[in-house]
Amino acid sequence: MRQLYHFWLSPFCRKLRIALKEKGLEFEMQVEKYWERREAFLAVNPAGTVPVLVEPDGQALADSQAICEYLEEAYPDRSLIGFDPAGRAEVRRLVAWFDQKFHGEVTEYLLREKLLKRFMGMGEPDSALIRAGLENIVYHMRYIGYLVERRNWLAGEAFSLADISAAAQLSCLDYLGSVPWSGHGAAKEWYARVKSRPSFRPVLADHISGLPPPKHYADLDF
Repeated sequence: MRQLYHFWLSPFCRKLRIALKEKGLEFEMQVEKYWERREAFLAVNPAGTVPVLVEPDGQALADSQAICEYLEEAYPDRSLIGFDPAGRAEVRRLVAWFDQKFHGEVTEYLLREKLLKRFMGMGEPDSALIRAGLENIVYHMRYIGYLVERRNWLAGEAFSLADISAAAQLSCLDYLGSVPWSGHGAAKEWYARVKSRPSFRPVLADHISGLPPPKHYADLDF
């Protein structure tokens, strides 16, 4: 059985969990407090980051996008990137947008300040960074709306890794009640469609002790 080292509210771990489910691949999960830098975990991934996927043959893979690209090549029956060059380029562009730009401008601020500092013992939240994240997310919500008003899914007509990457980021923030759904109807409707996919439901079942999500978090109809 393949094993996934993950952390509950890591958007990159959630991205991989959803991708594995979409591909119909079975896996077991092990929570890894990566900031503790366990020697055994560092032996698997010297970078000390999650997610890490260990295949049944013992091969260890790190970095969410590198793992997703591996899954595309190793298990091509259900493609999450597409088949034509232009379409694949658009999926990869949007994956990079959400993995890098959205995460750097929004998730990094809100998730770290509202939650991770507590786990890591890094002191009090920085209210200025929280405000910056809340301001920045509005721009990204508008962009999601712009895309889905012109396409069926973010990168085109088919559900893809672009949708998974975006929804993984948003799901972590939605757990914290930090997504401004009001006034962003197109983005909200798209996210509701993602939430209703069987691959997404295990993510919605995550609950952190002492930190319950908002009531709408697991509601497929908001």
